[in-house]
Amino acid sequence: MPKIARILIVDDDPLNRVVLDNTLSEDYQISQCESAEQALAFLSSHEVDLIISDIRMPGMSGYDLLEKLKTQQHTYAIPVIIISASNSYNDEAKGLQMGAMDYITKPFSPLIVKARVKNHLAIKQKNDLLEKLASIDGLTEIPNRRLLDETLARNCQMCAEYEKTLSLLLIDIDYFKEFNEFYGYSAGDECLVKVARALEHVTIEHLGFVARYDGVRFAAILTESTSDSAEKVASQMHDAVDSLLITHSTSPICAHLSISIGIVHITTNFNDNEQQVFKLADSALQQAHQHQERIVLINR
Repeated sequence: MPKIARILIVDDDPLNRVVLDNTLSEDYQISQCESAEQALAFLSSHEVDLIISDIRMPGMSGYDLLEKLKTQQHTYAIPVIIISASNSYNDEAKGLQMGAMDYITKPFSPLIVKARVKNHLAIKQKNDLLEKLASIDGLTEIPNRRLLDETLARNCQMCAEYEKTLSLLLIDIDYFKEFNEFYGYSAGDECLVKVARALEHVTIEHLGFVARYDGVRFAAILTESTSDSAEKVASQMHDAVDSLLITHSTSPICAHLSISIGIVHITTNFNDNEQQVFKLADSALQQAHQHQERIVLINR
């Protein structure tokens, strides 16, 4: 079943909140806040699909709320409909210029509100789908390099600011070129899909993030990890791929498909950017290949 959209109503007038709630609650999940400050606090721990906000409220105005929403990554893309008693073209233009999707003047028609909410939610749904497709690898259907880079950058920043630990695992399929040449590229694609699912299953169990890094390599991010826990996850990844029992008769190290993993574990002294983290993980992976070790870990 499709997810029921959640709408946040922000208005200091309880009557307006009740009218909007009665208008929309039959089709959507409704949450209410009586101030912009309360709305920001609510949004820090809840996801919503659309916001309907009054403009003139005590304390922080609807314009101030809109400005705040557009400066925060987790709220930037939420469509906002402004409802105001003012029919001034200047007020309407200001709201739209600041990023509001629509402007409705009071008294409003419930039918108009319903129609506009439905239209903006449909647009958001399409935009969300396009964003998801742009972040998913077409073959394996796990996150792609673009989303990996964004996720690592965000986690690196959190690691630096809040003194949290982070581990990056770089995973390579051993002798995959030989596998492709011997079994064919169709079998190679099928192999990549199976390995991606196995890695994803292990990573999700540990609340981590996994993505396709490039043609034959994958990467996983673990936050608030220890070096021991990162190695444990890597060992479970090995076991998961081993259990696939994909025959690889041209591999000089194993009769079936195997992987090598390089890990960089970042401590609270972290001061590097994400590209340096990738380089460290790649260095660990190269050491694993050179010494034919299943896992090599670098502490930083």
